[in-house]
Amino acid sequence: MPVLIRDASLSDIDAITAIYRDSVLNGVASYEIAPPDRDEMAARYQAVVAKGYPYIAATGEDGALIGYAYASAFRTRPAYRFMVEDSIYLAPEARGKGVGKRLLEALIARSTAQGFRQMVAVIGGAHPASIALHATHGFEEIGRIKGSGFKHGRWLDTMLMQRPLGDGVSSDPDLAAYPGTLFAE
Repeated sequence: MPVLIRDASLSDIDAITAIYRDSVLNGVASYEIAPPDRDEMAARYQAVVAKGYPYIAATGEDGALIGYAYASAFRTRPAYRFMVEDSIYLAPEARGKGVGKRLLEALIARSTAQGFRQMVAVIGGAHPASIALHATHGFEEIGRIKGSGFKHGRWLDTMLMQRPLGDGVSSDPDLAAYPGTLFAE
C-alpha cells in the first residue's frame, strides 16, 4: 500500500477525529469511553504541537488520511523532558498493511532528531499487534499493569514498552537545546 508520511495539520482534524472515534468505540488502544468531538481533538493537537512534539499523518494513494501518530510528554515533570510517549491510530482499512510501521519509524526518527532519549509505549489492552509492532522497532517490555481498565465488558491490562533514542543514557543530554529547554527548572 503506497503511503505518504507528512506533518499533520489542523486541516486533518476531521479525519483524525473520525479515526480516533472508531478506536474509542471499537478498540482498546484508548481507555476513553466516549469519543471526543472535533473541538477537543483540535485542542489536543494544538497542545502537542505547541510544545514542539512531532505529530504526523499517513495518507494513502488517494490522499485520504489513513492514520496518524504523535509523540508527547510521558509525564510533565521537568526531569522527564527527554522521554516521550508514542501514540498511533489507524483507520480500519489501514490496519495490517504496514501503515503503523511507517508511522512508528517516522516518529522514532523525528523524536531522535529532536534530541529525545527515550520513547515509551503505553499499550492499552496489551494489544498483540501493537506489542509486535513496537517489539520489531526495538521496544522492550518493561511492565504490565493488570486490570488497569474496564472497557467493552472486560478488564484490560496495559503493557509498557520502552526503547532508547539516539545515545539513550550513554551520554548527558544538551540542556541548552530542545528538549532540554522544554520545561524550565
